[in-house]
Amino acid sequence: MASKVIIVTGASRGIGLAVAKWLLAASHRVILVSRSAEQLEELKARYPSQVAYLAADMTVADTAWRATELAVLTFGRVDGVVVNHGVLSPMTRIEDASVEEWRKLYEANFFSALALVKETIPQLRAAKGRIVFVSSGAATSAYTSWGAYGSSKAALNSLARHVAVEEPDITAVAISPGRVDTDMQKELREKGGAAMSKEDYETFKSDFEEGRLIKPEQAGGIIAKLAVDAKPGLSGKYFKWDAPELVEYRQ
Repeated sequence: MASKVIIVTGASRGIGLAVAKWLLAASHRVILVSRSAEQLEELKARYPSQVAYLAADMTVADTAWRATELAVLTFGRVDGVVVNHGVLSPMTRIEDASVEEWRKLYEANFFSALALVKETIPQLRAAKGRIVFVSSGAATSAYTSWGAYGSSKAALNSLARHVAVEEPDITAVAISPGRVDTDMQKELREKGGAAMSKEDYETFKSDFEEGRLIKPEQAGGIIAKLAVDAKPGLSGKYFKWDAPELVEYRQ
């Protein structure tokens, strides 16, 4: 398969870093975006001809444009986008919510993703490319105190559906990676006990303690393969990482 050019956000750790490493090992070229530059610099040093990176906050107004421009100037095109960045907090019940904090979360989890999609559509349309939105089981389920996070991920799923309707040459897929052993899960265990229902909190805690969390490489490999070669028939749909429709991407 010819080398593809893929933008990966939230690329310095967890799922994003796993996606980047899979793509690089498969000889693809990547534009890595993250607020932290250290890990991105290490990947650039290991794969100098395959990596360009941007150390920036996706919620800053021009970051989406800068990432797209970097891809085009460096590699001449964009074939895929992995929208992986996002935040979990605030975790509060709706009656205790700060509307301003919800707005900030939506800036991080949804509006910055929308900005990147908008900027890359012309390139992706020309390349018949892919967008993979890293969603969550919380997009279709509800946990006490997860209203901001879960609803923002549901909005991403809807965005994938609308891209599929409006852009038939672009394949847009939303993926729930499951409960992955990342810093977000660590944050959940440290902060969630005070706001979540005891029953829900204990399931997340026991999944960690009993070794049931998914490795970032497992989820990252699936997401990377979809960013390269998701079939058009998947466009507009939301899948859990272990859905039967994704068997070939788990191999």
